[in-house]
Amino acid sequence: MLVFDGDCAFCTTSADALRRLRRSPADFGVEPWQHLDLTSLGLSEDACAEAVQWVAADGRVSGAERAVARSLLASRAWVRPVGALLLAPGVRPLAGAVYRWVARNRHRLPGGTPACSL
Repeated sequence: MLVFDGDCAFCTTSADALRRLRRSPADFGVEPWQHLDLTSLGLSEDACAEAVQWVAADGRVSGAERAVARSLLASRAWVRPVGALLLAPGVRPLAGAVYRWVARNRHRLPGGTPACSL
């Protein structure tokens, strides 16, 4: 399951795009953290407010760029290589820097609103 900030319009728009990349809704859930029992997922409000979270079927949690990568790996075949690339040793630090920049500036990006500010 991908867990995102449902109060952020940019995050919601991004989550909607990811929903369309799934083969089917049964593949994985895409839900705002505000509607979930975070404790049962092994998550905290602080972690969810800081970054998107991925909760694997076995309960392992990944955050930020790793969460994005793992969600892409669970999506349609044509987008999986992007997820693998984001986790590659030489690329992951750059993906992390890009993720952090986007997170800091999401209120300025298309679809963002002042409510998206961290």
